[in-house]
Amino acid sequence: MFPPFFRSDTIPLFPFVISFARVRVPKMVMSEQTIRSIIGVLGNVISCGLFLSPLPTFVKIIKKGTVEQFSPIPYLATALNCMLWIFYGLPFVHPNSLLVITINGIGLAFESVYLTIFLIYSNAQGRLKVVKVLAAEIAFVAVVVVVVLLVAHTYEKRTLIVGILCIIFGTCMYAAPLSVMKLVVQTKSVKYMPFNLSLASFLNGVCWTTYAFLPFDINILIPNGLGTLLALSQLILYACYYKATPRPEPKSDIELHQDI
Repeated sequence: MFPPFFRSDTIPLFPFVISFARVRVPKMVMSEQTIRSIIGVLGNVISCGLFLSPLPTFVKIIKKGTVEQFSPIPYLATALNCMLWIFYGLPFVHPNSLLVITINGIGLAFESVYLTIFLIYSNAQGRLKVVKVLAAEIAFVAVVVVVVLLVAHTYEKRTLIVGILCIIFGTCMYAAPLSVMKLVVQTKSVKYMPFNLSLASFLNGVCWTTYAFLPFDINILIPNGLGTLLALSQLILYACYYKATPRPEPKSDIELHQDI
């Protein structure tokens, strides 16, 4: 006599076991687009930190009532870079680039505030320099927008033209602190090279370099890859000259009394 599970009037057990064994648990694999979005959001957060990092410097400028030897060049370069990337990210130039538009829009707002502070606290010569460069940048971007829209009639051509400009000026933005690095070597002091700005630039470059591989976008990769290396060199320079930087002497009791 057959065992019960071989009888025709019972529920077959083996087919059930076999069919259950074939059930697969779905793998939790994120798509490339999802990973790209996550890194893009992280890049936005870090970039906000980059744009906020000069705040202590400008607080000092406001308190002292002068820009001293702080250079407006990095902020002018960043403003131009942001304007070009906003244009690059527009739907009729390079579709699906909302995160590029948002962070560069925020960045442009911050740079406008910083440059306004430079205009207020610079001498007449420094103020004129900032106005001239800023006016030239706005005129240049306006010409780029008009020419691209009139000459290039496909996404590919517009992306190519604006992308090349973004590579050039994105690299210039990261290279702008080279003049400050030269000053650090000459004075053996990191006073005019804020650590927060250098660190934020490095983290920002790493994040957007990673973003450029998902999918591969050479226009984002080149400036941010070079920017990462330049920011790293600033951090190394900071480590070399930090101890050699003169510290402000504490005020005497008489000076404190006079301040009160």
